Amino acid sequence: MTNSKLLLALLLSLPPGVQAAELSVLVDTSTDMPMARFERGRLVDGIHKDIGQALAGAMGRTAVFVAMPRKRIVRTLEDGGADVLCSYVPEWLNGSFHWSRAFVPITQVLITARSAARPRSVADVSGKPIGTVLGYSHPELDEMLGAGFIRDEGVSSLANLRKLAAGRLQHVVTAKLFLDYRQKLSDPVLVLHPPLEVKSYMGQCAVSPKGKVTVADVDKAISRLIASGAMSTILARYQ
Repeated sequence: MTNSKLLLALLLSLPPGVQAAELSVLVDTSTDMPMARFERGRLVDGIHKDIGQALAGAMGRTAVFVAMPRKRIVRTLEDGGADVLCSYVPEWLNGSFHWSRAFVPITQVLITARSAARPRSVADVSGKPIGTVLGYSHPELDEMLGAGFIRDEGVSSLANLRKLAAGRLQHVVTAKLFLDYRQKLSDPVLVLHPPLEVKSYMGQCAVSPKGKVTVADVDKAISRLIASGAMSTILARYQ
């Protein structure tokens, strides 16, 4: 069953006259497709939207999305301004919240323009500027490169790819799913060496300690999405 069908089935199962409770889903406004697309500050498409709706449906709730800049997402979640923030791992966020089971595959890669020498390992780019997104944490690169991890901060992953295409950067760290999506669109056109895997994660949901749902609620919903095939359907849509 797809996530939309699952949501519909659960909403139809509610007694007449009963309105589904809400699930507030926090989304970082610096996120690009395939994770998220915003119009006038409102989330309208992407994996974050699909996962949020599917999770809410699996709980018998309706999803309400809270769009925030990255510098405000930790405080918003800690204060109960949203219930969940998904597709993250604890290493990326330093805050007082709980974590669900892992369920979203995430692979970070280092990409290099063909105009530069091909790195055979991540260590080969030590001391060279690497395109990163402002406010994003990369503990694995901090560990691998130490003082040799030179960040060139951009406003978004897409902005970094465009800087790479224009020759203003030679190296960028990004999510493989995002890279594959942009290359499929040829936007921007990139001529790259084979990507180097930095690290693979399984993303989780950070759950607010002051929210309307518990970690147990979220874990149960995630289990339903996996068992129904909804997660596979969501990810396949963007591949």
